[in-house]
Amino acid sequence: MKIQWYPGHMYKANKEIQKVLSNVDLVIEVLDARIPYSSENPVIAEHRGDKPTIKVFNKSDLADAEITTRWQQFLEEEQGVKTLATTRDDPERIKQIMDLCKKLIPHKVGGDTPIYAMIMGIPNVGKSTLINTLAGRTIAKTGNEPAVTKHQQRIDLKNGVVLIDTPGVLWPNIENSDSGYRLAMTGAVKDTAISYDDVAFYAAEYMMKVYPERLSERYELDELPETEIEFMEQVGAKRGCLRGGGDVDLEKISKLLLAEYRSGKLGRLTLETPEMMTKEKRAVDKARAEKAAKLEAKQKPKKRRRR
Repeated sequence: MKIQWYPGHMYKANKEIQKVLSNVDLVIEVLDARIPYSSENPVIAEHRGDKPTIKVFNKSDLADAEITTRWQQFLEEEQGVKTLATTRDDPERIKQIMDLCKKLIPHKVGGDTPIYAMIMGIPNVGKSTLINTLAGRTIAKTGNEPAVTKHQQRIDLKNGVVLIDTPGVLWPNIENSDSGYRLAMTGAVKDTAISYDDVAFYAAEYMMKVYPERLSERYELDELPETEIEFMEQVGAKRGCLRGGGDVDLEKISKLLLAEYRSGKLGRLTLETPEMMTKEKRAVDKARAEKAAKLEAKQKPKKRRRR
């Protein structure tokens, strides 16, 4: 799958984030609770160092609650971070972020200098909604399209905390193709940059394997077919996604499936687990090592010729 998703403003935003990180007290990274691994920006992880960090599992009302708990325990133990599961419909829960900030930076509580917290996350993860809730007023633009926020801004919450808001950024190279598909499923990249069919077939294959009962219930199927193409054709016919002549319009049913997943109509579904992350990371590391070895092998003859 090829996705053109790294525009110039994201490159610039990543550079700005690296500069500002040294001047903030802590990092608040907003994750999509449905894809905690794939929505965790490796560029951020590389540059934040040992700064206190809060991982916010946003959109937790769309994710599998049991798996979200497992993810929180995993990240707190493995990375030494604090975590909090939130949803836009529970503002009191969101406001607990400020309590965590003060617990992590206690020496600044009640002092003359505020706590400076950088808040960041991938596009369309709900970061702007969280900021507006914390500020008690509309400051950051919100929308269902990714890349709404374009520039950094400072937001004084008037409670001893200043937020440094950053644009939603992605990273230039997705080595794990599964993460690319999951990001596309959740809407982290603009739909104009992807093939609906490609992503929807990936979604159907995963959900048929992990959440078959949800699909059967939603689409009123007595029994799921064996393959994703058969599933798409059956659902397309039931929902009237047809072309002239009665053939199923795969693009139309693909759009419908992705829209219903993103809106939560298919239920609370999580697309990855800590165990999956560990396995996929090993595969990525192995592929990276093999690629480096091949490159080194190619360069050796050139070095000999130069000598």
